[in-house]
Amino acid sequence: MIERIHLKIMQALADNGTLTAAANALFLTQPALSHQIRYLEKKLGVSLWEREGRQLRLTQAGELLLQAAGQVLPVLEQTEKTLSAYGEGREGVLRLGVECHPCYEWLKGILANFLLTLPDMDVDIVSKFQFSGLEGLLNHHIDLLVTPDIIKKRGIAYEALFDYELVLLLPNNHALAHHKFITPEQLNTDTLFTFPIPHERLDVFTQFLLPAGSNPKTKAIESLDIMVQMVGLGRGITVLPSWLTQEYCKNLPVSTVRLGKQGLSKTLYAALREGELDIRYMQTFIRLGTQNQP
Repeated sequence: MIERIHLKIMQALADNGTLTAAANALFLTQPALSHQIRYLEKKLGVSLWEREGRQLRLTQAGELLLQAAGQVLPVLEQTEKTLSAYGEGREGVLRLGVECHPCYEWLKGILANFLLTLPDMDVDIVSKFQFSGLEGLLNHHIDLLVTPDIIKKRGIAYEALFDYELVLLLPNNHALAHHKFITPEQLNTDTLFTFPIPHERLDVFTQFLLPAGSNPKTKAIESLDIMVQMVGLGRGITVLPSWLTQEYCKNLPVSTVRLGKQGLSKTLYAALREGELDIRYMQTFIRLGTQNQP
């Protein structure tokens, strides 16, 4: 079998011309180098070089092996450098899962800073999972999951990114627009726009509406911009993070009201596999996530 040292020997012979010079370049003794060459020739069943006085001349078989060395050695060297960068968290692809539809707006700024900080990294974003985001994490389909929910599973660690509050977004001329807060029952007569997610995964249902026995009419809209435009046109209401609604309230005829007297507080987390928190690009993403709180 041809090994890497054999390719390096052929390259050293071609570059240096003599057995002694090639041995010095490889930090080998001349007898050791001769032994390696004889061993390789015996294994391959061909002569790789011939003497011409003190000089060496590669045979046709030797030239073929030298050509292979010129192609293979640079690839191996680059692959080793890349793998080392992977191990140090300087290079690679961060496969990022997202279970928070409104978080894409926040994520834009994080990814820009992330790629500027680690220019040799790339990012793949996964928003739809065959099963769940945590299963995708455990099955190594993604490397990090941005989620507002902690679901304890063996092998999964959570890092808090920032706290936020969910608020009701409604038209300025809505009857509830000037309330300090609203109760679940007050939403029963409106159409509640939601993202296309099961109600059991939506905090407004699990932590606000369902415990009070309220179940308003809903309509799923995938686009955040269209959802907010529909609210501005008086076609319904929606629930979004307070940091996301601030810009909409400036530019559209919409306003926000607190959900319940105490409000509905949440935390955004980065979920990752235990043991991978020390990877440099993981640390960088989490650090930027905590620093760039909306």
